[in-house]
Amino acid sequence: MTEAIHTTNLNAWYGKTHALKNIDMTVENNKITAIIGPSGCGKSTFIRCLNRMNDLIDGFSTEGEILIRGKDIKDTDPVALRKKIGMVFQKPNPFPKSIYENIAYGPRIHGINKRELDSIVESSLKKAALWNEVKDRLNDNAMELSGGQQQRLCIARALAVGPEIILFDEPCSALDPISASKIEDLMIDLKEKYTIVIVTHNMQQAARVSDSTAFFLMGEMIEFGDTKQIFKKPREKSTEDYITGRFG
Repeated sequence: MTEAIHTTNLNAWYGKTHALKNIDMTVENNKITAIIGPSGCGKSTFIRCLNRMNDLIDGFSTEGEILIRGKDIKDTDPVALRKKIGMVFQKPNPFPKSIYENIAYGPRIHGINKRELDSIVESSLKKAALWNEVKDRLNDNAMELSGGQQQRLCIARALAVGPEIILFDEPCSALDPISASKIEDLMIDLKEKYTIVIVTHNMQQAARVSDSTAFFLMGEMIEFGDTKQIFKKPREKSTEDYITGRFG
């Protein structure tokens, strides 16, 4: 199966506010899918539907279907779902614990023993391109790391529980250009083993890292397709206007 995620007629509401309107979308395995659009257009709402993070918000409701690997997420326990679908947020949010404990926390909850934990911590930090920078200071507080290192630590933390899909919600917006570039390179490396969905305001970033791009506007998905096509020859005028900076 090449489909990692498939949504059909996905609608979402915060109370009476209609935040997503009839979203039909297919995200392919081992690809990077970017979601672009102005603030408040539904980008973050969409990805938080995929791992049921929005379920935690009072008054939030959805209609329609979300399939992950062909299975309806309504039939999946939310905790198990979030193990399968990792998430990295806009601002780095390491726990105020050691670097080691940040990575070990999730696997330990799932019953992994100490010997395995050491291996998971090392492999997760290597996958997040952070191991060489922190291998001699694993007991240091994670809050002492730079912003870019903290974000890579959060990526390593997401990888530690063995997800299949990783959601990135504006992962570079709080970082300097050099740190952002490292995160972009990392995402490109990670797609060999993981399916990635990234919400970004940065058009250049979407163009650089993604295979497919969706343009959202006022809760609707206006256009979705190959990234090169979206950026070079969008079908919809509103997509072109947004990409060329006429609004947003």
